[in-house]
Amino acid sequence: MSLVPSLWTVLRCWGRIGCLGFGGPPAHIRLLRELCVDRERWIDADELEDAIATCNLLPGPSSTQLAIFTAWRVRGTAGAVVGGLAFIVPGLIAILALAALFLGGPPEWVLGAGAGAGAAVAAVAVHAGWGLTPASWARRGSTGRWLGYLAAGALAAALLGPWVVVVLLGCGVLEHLVRRPPRSVSAVIPLAAGAGGTAGAGVLLSLAWTSFKVGALSYGGGFVIIPLMQSDAVTEHRWMTGPEFLNAVALGQVTPGPVVHTVAVVGYAAAGLAGGLLAAVVAFGPSFVFVLLGGPHFDRLRTDRRVQAFLAGAGPAAIGAIYGSAVPLAREITHPWQYAVLAGAALALLALRRGVVTVLVAAALVGVAVTLLS
Repeated sequence: MSLVPSLWTVLRCWGRIGCLGFGGPPAHIRLLRELCVDRERWIDADELEDAIATCNLLPGPSSTQLAIFTAWRVRGTAGAVVGGLAFIVPGLIAILALAALFLGGPPEWVLGAGAGAGAAVAAVAVHAGWGLTPASWARRGSTGRWLGYLAAGALAAALLGPWVVVVLLGCGVLEHLVRRPPRSVSAVIPLAAGAGGTAGAGVLLSLAWTSFKVGALSYGGGFVIIPLMQSDAVTEHRWMTGPEFLNAVALGQVTPGPVVHTVAVVGYAAAGLAGGLLAAVVAFGPSFVFVLLGGPHFDRLRTDRRVQAFLAGAGPAAIGAIYGSAVPLAREITHPWQYAVLAGAALALLALRRGVVTVLVAAALVGVAVTLLS
């Protein structure tokens, strides 16, 4: 195993991943594996696989938690803070700059690019769910319950908006009670309290609550955050329009780093730059807490039968929620030509297996062309 790296090395290496990590969690995991296992040998392969599995047990953005954990593993608490921030900040800067462009009275061609990319995001959601389904199906216990949890998550995301959190937690607790490990009948995850509702009056308090739900109450990460944010941002508080929310989701996909950066665009729409930064801090804060407090116990967490039972219910429900998030996203389409873009994106992602960033950029170019020619 290599020598313990300096904090400067952690800053440089994790910052590089933060700048180059286009493509979501699969890309982030690949880059972290290449760095920590293959090249520097700071962590052995089995330990990294265990860390990946454990991060998937936690609420919030799993690839962000993996980046924080690996930095903690090689350089302790200071390394976790430096590495985690280095992973998060480059994409955050990029998405806030793009938020200022798209939400600040942009020219027509920029609006066209947003409309084109936004039209494709419902297909991206289905693609994300499809990518997670085989592994979850292979780990299922009861086929009937697995399908039931999947359907419950999909319906909740499509119809219930922010209450999807309650459904995910409920599926996890139900499976836990069905399996009922010996000497345990208690709820597994205490974060269920207060999953629905509002944090109080004021834009910043409301924004902080929305961001907290994204960072601490969302199982499955990625597109599970969509129904959590969309109802708050578009319907309840009206910080942004439906098409602007589609742009936010697309920007979260085409910028490097975690998809949860989308919450920063919502924050920018609600309260400018300060709102964007507040949303990011609140959304990513729980990931640092989970890793710094739980890192020494990751081995036990992964093998705990209560946690395994909870995730056997919450996991397929989260995947269902990702599928279901495509419904409210598709509802925000406003122009007929966008449906053609959506169909083309679905074909490219699901049948032709093109990359998400490539498809979104192509959709944006179609939007620009339509705008300039109309």
